[in-house]
Amino acid sequence: MFRNRGWLPIPLLLVPLLSAGTISSTTIAVGLALMVLGEWWRMWGVATAGTVTRRRSREVHKLVSHGPFAWCRNPLYVGNFVIWIGVMTLSGVLWFIPVATLVFAVEYFYIIRYEEGVLETIFGKEYLEYKARTPRWFPRPPASGHGGDLFWPEAWRSEVSTFLQYTLILALFGAKHRYFPNGMM
Repeated sequence: MFRNRGWLPIPLLLVPLLSAGTISSTTIAVGLALMVLGEWWRMWGVATAGTVTRRRSREVHKLVSHGPFAWCRNPLYVGNFVIWIGVMTLSGVLWFIPVATLVFAVEYFYIIRYEEGVLETIFGKEYLEYKARTPRWFPRPPASGHGGDLFWPEAWRSEVSTFLQYTLILALFGAKHRYFPNGMM
């Protein structure tokens, strides 16, 4: 699952693409707002940790615990979740949001379990202390703020493919709404 984590949510798109939904200016506005918020949170995470977060390997050289990583241990996954809920909202297939949430939770349970095992092996006590003070999912402001480097140009470059995926997703839902307003099923 870890190596394919970028592609695993893609099948979730089939349900809202093939099902009837009620798209309105509200679902579009809320969906886009969630997508922007989720992507902003993701990009802050990538800018903080560098593109090492985008790799599929176990090679990790430093424990990142500042920026959004001081707020929660999995800011990129939290961003992904908010983006996907935004996509589901935008689609107007609102009944699917709880299902997508459950699928996301199960998928990321295993991915995070693997990643945390790797980080515990590499960083030992340092990671366990970080884990004890930082929530896994629900961000909260850190007790003490400490800064670190931000790599915004690198983050923007690494997210180009993500932005292209958003463009494709929006085009697919736009075409569905225009040509199949009652769903494709």
